[in-house]
Amino acid sequence: MNAESNAVPGLPLEERGAPARMAATHPFLWSVRRELWEYKSLYLAPLAVAGVTLLGYLFASMGYALSSQDMARRRSALTEPLHFAMALIMGAAFFAGLFYCLDTLHGERRDRSILFWKSLPVSDLITVLAKASIPFVVLPLLAYVITLGVHFIMLLLSTAVLAGSGLNTGTLWSEAWNSDVGLFYHLMTVHVLWYAPMYAWLLLVSGWAKRAAFLWAALPPLAIFAIERIAFHTKHFANLMQYRLMGPQGFDMGGTGSHGAHPMMHSGLGTFLLTPGLWNGLILAAIFLAAAVRLRRSQGPL
Repeated sequence: MNAESNAVPGLPLEERGAPARMAATHPFLWSVRRELWEYKSLYLAPLAVAGVTLLGYLFASMGYALSSQDMARRRSALTEPLHFAMALIMGAAFFAGLFYCLDTLHGERRDRSILFWKSLPVSDLITVLAKASIPFVVLPLLAYVITLGVHFIMLLLSTAVLAGSGLNTGTLWSEAWNSDVGLFYHLMTVHVLWYAPMYAWLLLVSGWAKRAAFLWAALPPLAIFAIERIAFHTKHFANLMQYRLMGPQGFDMGGTGSHGAHPMMHSGLGTFLLTPGLWNGLILAAIFLAAAVRLRRSQGPL
């Protein structure tokens, strides 16, 4: 069966080819680009943190290393900021993702741009998935690329100082490689998979709340915690929230371990994928995203 037989009778040939032309425009990719155009803070915040970190490294760490006569302290002053820069950039991307999720669906209803976007041949499902791809895909990869660039500049400067002092720089580069590999693993497992229900919940609240989306996102968990604590004198919900934020016992969700290798790497990817909390969270995230799609379909401007 060819394309002609699927066309609606009576329509001009140029209109019959409209679905094919629309598919060629890749509405999902253009929707993602639109989010990046509208929310420049998504990449400006990590870049700003990276710039400040490099300035601090040049004036503080490099200055201290060059003024110190102790070779051990000189090496320490040059290597420790690598992990600090990693944590700062990763944290900036994480918080940028949280604030983005809280504002993205709410913002287009508040400024009434939702009327324009709904007039385009892009479904609510594609729109919500494009918005979800920002914290799930774009920001982790962006944070990783920026961190690689910062690490490379720092390593070049550190190599010049250490080589001029007669110290071995091979260990410095090998440790940095382990650190970068550990960072990628951490971003993909923790910031993408483990924190997925958090991002999806914020997207759902963003699409539902008429005002004060941040309060509506925080009040239900706080209310559940308070009611449980007062009525039953237990803290199961608080433990559940801690489990989601900090990860399973034995997994350090916040640090990068020794030499930059995340402790979850020592447990193996298989152990992480077999964690029940991972799949429960992903199922919950899928439910939240499905509800966000339905809300965007029914909600109008504020």
